[in-house]
Amino acid sequence: MKINQNIFRAYDIRGIVIAKNKNDGVDLTPEIVQQIGSATAVYMRQKYHIKNMLVGRDNRLHSENLQKAFIEGVLSAGVDVMDIGLITSPLMYYAVCRYGADSGVNITASHNPKEYNGIKIVRENAHSICGEELQEIFKIASSAPQKEQKTDPVKRGKLTAKSDIFEDYLKDIKKRMRLSRPLKVVIDAGNGVTGKFAPALLRAIGCEVIELYCELDGNFPHHEANPEEEKNMLDLSMAVVKHQADLGVGFDGDGDRVGVIDETGKHYSADYILLLLARDLLTRKPKSQIVFDVKVSNILIDEIKKLGGIPVMSKTGHSFIEARMHELNAPLGGEISGHMFFGKEYYDYYGFDDAFFAACKLLEILSKSRKAFSEQFKNLPKIETTPEFKAYCPDEKKFEIVQKLTDYFTREHKCITIDGVRVHFDDNAWGAVRCSNTSPNLTLRFEARTKRRLQEIQAIMVEQLKKYPEVDLSWYKR
Repeated sequence: MKINQNIFRAYDIRGIVIAKNKNDGVDLTPEIVQQIGSATAVYMRQKYHIKNMLVGRDNRLHSENLQKAFIEGVLSAGVDVMDIGLITSPLMYYAVCRYGADSGVNITASHNPKEYNGIKIVRENAHSICGEELQEIFKIASSAPQKEQKTDPVKRGKLTAKSDIFEDYLKDIKKRMRLSRPLKVVIDAGNGVTGKFAPALLRAIGCEVIELYCELDGNFPHHEANPEEEKNMLDLSMAVVKHQADLGVGFDGDGDRVGVIDETGKHYSADYILLLLARDLLTRKPKSQIVFDVKVSNILIDEIKKLGGIPVMSKTGHSFIEARMHELNAPLGGEISGHMFFGKEYYDYYGFDDAFFAACKLLEILSKSRKAFSEQFKNLPKIETTPEFKAYCPDEKKFEIVQKLTDYFTREHKCITIDGVRVHFDDNAWGAVRCSNTSPNLTLRFEARTKRRLQEIQAIMVEQLKKYPEVDLSWYKR
């Protein structure tokens, strides 16, 4: 059984389950997932001496079957499994930390469309299994782990179940946070698994909650569960205005990304969410290091410096941000996709990304202020920033192309190259291009002081991208 190596991405396993066209291949079948489950258990037993694993799933139509297959693979490799059922990824991370489990897995494709699914893996303390470690799991899975088991016979693992993780999490959040004044909030769960938990959580901390698409539906009939994309937030925007709510919050398919709509219906990029969190943190803990990815606005970087904090730029990806935070013992991190991370330092949390925790913290901050959400950013400089563009590029070509772009721009401009290339132009303008770690895309973002300058730097980068016909440029508007 041949396994596609390309599905073993930078920080999780992710691939196609349902082919759109009859000629398209399928990456993840129950048989393949069972083999990956066995390989994961073998690797984790050998490397980290694990004895048990928590395994959950999102509400995609195929997640339950793939979870069963993965569990069977793990059990066959001699590792005990606790089935934690329908769960968000942060709740799985929380369970690993809270109950002292050796490892955890969630069957989810996060924000990807419904035809995708995937596997997120962590070890003790919710440290991500990523990068080269995933490649090691691929090697074991590809070489038939059953052979390894014959030379190293193991007793079949035991299967148990636990269904009250959210109750413990809810009690934990209620102890940490309480609103200073009542707030009305609209929640858009995008029909993902967050709809099972988010309304109860926000009501518990004192919010009046209006639910939008909180019914679980793995077809995602209204829009993709991805709040990073502004088009997916349009219904939430209208609902916030209609109900005269104080805030709208949107979640992705597995609850590790959060998006925000203010009381006027305006959508905010995630660097503004991080900015608000950073302000709150730095008033209480100055000189803190705050970690973020390569696509954030200069506004955030400058504001952190102004408030006495230390900005730290990292590679994009939850496992990279998480690792950098642990390395620095940093209290706070985030990335433009909507992941927000809360560390042991200051927050007394676990260092992983948690959209629920982020939403609760934002609401707590807002409740302590007399200002509306839109008024929190009035004194910031006016700049022009694009959303994050996604340009289709085949997985087998994207890294080569970004390397060639990096080689070119570093000869011509000052650049940051820790993740793709962030090109710095005159007048504090910049443009960034990198390889997506979760899909066959390049991701791009641009920022300048004026619309005209913004168009100019986009044109400069697009001129180089035109050299590569594999790259889709339909996102580019002159």
